[in-house]
Amino acid sequence: RSFTSQTDGEARVTQVLREKFPRASAIKVVDISGGCGAMYEIHIESEEFREKRTVQQHQMVNQALSEEIKSMHGLRIFTSTPK
Repeated sequence: RSFTSQTDGEARVTQVLREKFPRASAIKVVDISGGCGAMYEIHIESEEFREKRTVQQHQMVNQALSEEIKSMHGLRIFTSTPK
């Protein structure tokens, strides 16, 4: 598939993250399970993460995706703050 088209799952996860992190400067969601929606890799850069430890940042993302996570097998989270 092309890099521009997202799977439904990627689009849904991206939408939820945009709502929960309105100050995010970058959100990238990739289905790394081959398109079946079982595992995602998430890269999110947001001002909301500033002054928080990595584990706290990841907890924020897990909390935001609590409903979506129920149907996943795994999640790789990469968080950062804008430089």
